[in-house]
Parts: sequence; C-alpha cells; structure tokens
Amino acid sequence: MTDTTQLRRCDPARNMARFYVLAVHGDLVTGWSLVREWGRIGRPGRVRVEPFTALAEAEAAGARIERTKRGRGYQ
Repeated sequence: MTDTTQLRRCDPARNMARFYVLAVHGDLVTGWSLVREWGRIGRPGRVRVEPFTALAEAEAAGARIERTKRGRGYQ
C-alpha cells in the first residue's frame, strides 16, 4: 500500500457512486495511524482513525482492507 490509496466504485444502473480512501500518517501519540474515509462521491464521508505502534502494522492493515475492497469491485 502506498501512503494514500483512493478507490472508487461506480455503477450507474444501481445508482452507486462510492469512494474509499486509505492513508497512513505518523502521529505523536501512538506512532502511526491508518486513516480510512468512505462514502458517496460528492458528499462528505465517514472517517475512522486506527492507531498502530509500528509502520509495518499500519501498512499491513491498509493493504488488507484494500484487497477486500478491490475484491468487492472498487478500482
């Protein structure tokens, strides 16, 4: 996973226009955070921040989520 990964899933027949963003950031408290944002394209999304002590753990969690989303049709 790179520092920021942006995924989209659009299906006009089902009126579906979704986005998913994954980003790994360093912070002063826990060391590293995986920031996830998702929602409908053109609207504010929901955000979840997950703390990790090691960069490798944060990147592995992000890569795992990215694989899951790509398996569900996100590009």
